Amino acid sequence: MLHKNFHLAADLIKPIAVGYGACYATDRITVDGKLVGYCYREEPDNELDSGWRFFAGDESQDYVDNPDNLAIYDINTIANHDPDITAFLEAPSGSAFERNHAGQFVAVRTEDA
Repeated sequence: MLHKNFHLAADLIKPIAVGYGACYATDRITVDGKLVGYCYREEPDNELDSGWRFFAGDESQDYVDNPDNLAIYDINTIANHDPDITAFLEAPSGSAFERNHAGQFVAVRTEDA
């Protein structure tokens, strides 16, 4: 198993977005400390999955295709890395957001829409 040095130590994780379930996020966020730059919500894979997928936005397809660069986290963990995501966690499946040049999240169309 690959050992990761996380950007935030477990004892620094505070209850910001509790009860939303699990999500996928890349190491660019959880290890490298980048803010979320792009995210989308799809139909959940199971009852624990929220359907949210979080990316820094600068990952290559090769990076994302490598399972060592992604992991499953509680949404609260990602909210601790980037509290800005809490504003849209209630958005329905099919929603997508990206950070614009001003650093604010805006809704975007997904490939499926």
